[in-house]
Amino acid sequence: MTINDSGAGLPEGFPDPEVMARMANEFFTALPEMTKAGEAASAAGAAPQVVPTEAQLRELPASLPRADSARVPAQAFSFLEEMRAFGAPLSAAPLPSAPSIKIPTETDVRDLAGLPGKIPAAPEAALPASMPPLPGAPAGSMPDFGGYSFLEDARGLSSLDVEPVLAPAGMPTIEPSSAFFDAASVRRDFPILKQTVNGRPLIWLDNAATTQKPQAVIDRLTKFYETENSNIHRAAHELAARATDAYEAAREKTRRFLNAPSVRDIIFVRGATEGINFIAQSWGRANIKEGDEILVSHLEHHANIVPWQQLCAQTGAKLRVAPVDDSGQIILEAYEKLLGPRTKIVSVTQVSNALGTVTPVAEMTALAHQHGICVVIDGAQAVSHMPVDVQAIGCDFYVFSGHKVFGPTGIGAVYGRDAVLAQTPPWQGGGNMIADVTFEKTVFQGPPERFEAGTGNIADAVGLGAAIDYVDSLGMANIAAYEHGLLEYATAKMLAVPRLKLIGTAREKASVLSFIIEGKETVEIGKALDAEGIAVRSGHHCAQPILRRFGLEATVRPSLAFYNTCEDVDALVDVLFKLQGRN
Repeated sequence: MTINDSGAGLPEGFPDPEVMARMANEFFTALPEMTKAGEAASAAGAAPQVVPTEAQLRELPASLPRADSARVPAQAFSFLEEMRAFGAPLSAAPLPSAPSIKIPTETDVRDLAGLPGKIPAAPEAALPASMPPLPGAPAGSMPDFGGYSFLEDARGLSSLDVEPVLAPAGMPTIEPSSAFFDAASVRRDFPILKQTVNGRPLIWLDNAATTQKPQAVIDRLTKFYETENSNIHRAAHELAARATDAYEAAREKTRRFLNAPSVRDIIFVRGATEGINFIAQSWGRANIKEGDEILVSHLEHHANIVPWQQLCAQTGAKLRVAPVDDSGQIILEAYEKLLGPRTKIVSVTQVSNALGTVTPVAEMTALAHQHGICVVIDGAQAVSHMPVDVQAIGCDFYVFSGHKVFGPTGIGAVYGRDAVLAQTPPWQGGGNMIADVTFEKTVFQGPPERFEAGTGNIADAVGLGAAIDYVDSLGMANIAAYEHGLLEYATAKMLAVPRLKLIGTAREKASVLSFIIEGKETVEIGKALDAEGIAVRSGHHCAQPILRRFGLEATVRPSLAFYNTCEDVDALVDVLFKLQGRN
């Protein structure tokens, strides 16, 4: 709807703009600063009409009146959004000088913009140093994100007073704020979520295993096969040029997504598993010898254990393991003591797929580099939940899988620091990775081509680029903030279920909620949830060592993504309560 100066286009019941302007003018001229300005204008012969500045708008009383049915464009009350963002409460109390005027509330404004009508109270946030505190917003106050320090970086906050995410049963439930994210709208981008399973709407809570694909990714794959399909780099025809451009554009998108310095640092592989095997069999075989040590953590997926065990068997090196505490967090003091002159590789996960633990990878990398140790980070479970900056982490290698970040299966990427890649030999031989071949000698290309032998997974690399475009359009910081709120909501709800125990209660977690219920087999729980259309993972999650650290062989693992909602969590918890009633 547009509103012109005469008020044409206003909904029925909305006050006349001239009346609003007059009343607003009376209000502001009653302020001390405005009274002086009005007197000066009268002395000069001008009508005492004063337009309030933005700063004066911010000094409005903290309580604003609630609208009945009025709707106006969101931009007409942009200062309300700014006040909300800085923590000023928007409650319903009349302005003393204009009791008859109804000003739209934040909820009314967001309804008109197509955003959810129900908006939880915004957290109090820190004010910029250049701005005075707003009414109702204590100076220097900050939101409590429950111990998720990665949000500190994502939101640009300098410090947080953090508390553990897992509070005792009965803690107040905190709904994720739609001020950051509109999950209901995002869900419509995922066609698979529109189906029913066992007569129930599908609720996909198996995101740690694989994520669903937005229509934009599906369409991009279709377009590639319809209009661009060709091998790349070598041919001189139009389709080869299109395919090459699309493939290399995906490399640039991946570089940007990880904040890598150069596209030369990005190597396409089938996924994180192949990426770790590549590093073990290229850099590892060239640099590891008998008596050396490779250090992993107790949290690792099998894909970050088995390749290193194989390398140890090939070279005579020894695999060592950094322990975790009872919450599932790596014990840094013990980790640091394991670093030494024999340690050649540290390879650790950024987020545990079994527990959701977020590990302090930047600190662990810095400690390892003090000893000249090569550091590999498994980012498979991190890239869909938080912004990743490989330069800030400082690691030598970083790996992830496309299907964990809403892209296709069979594609992933390895970031390698340029100085390290320059000293890394190829691990496979064939076409594309060579500069010259004779029967006596082969000259290899430089990175990344050196490591991409044969015809790569071109279409799915292009699909990965589309997935990165999609999450970038939503904003990884927004995704992180929304999922954090949803994780807190789900944690509180699940802790109320009788005999349920969460496995993995680290202070910093991403969206994994592994649990067991006393007296119930994990398979039984998984089947009961599936009968209601709820997909979760039940088993050891390819992470047997960490589950055995807690005396378990299996857990049930709901895992969240940005298209999940509080309603999804409620449906999960309802089934768990029903299971308790069957005893």
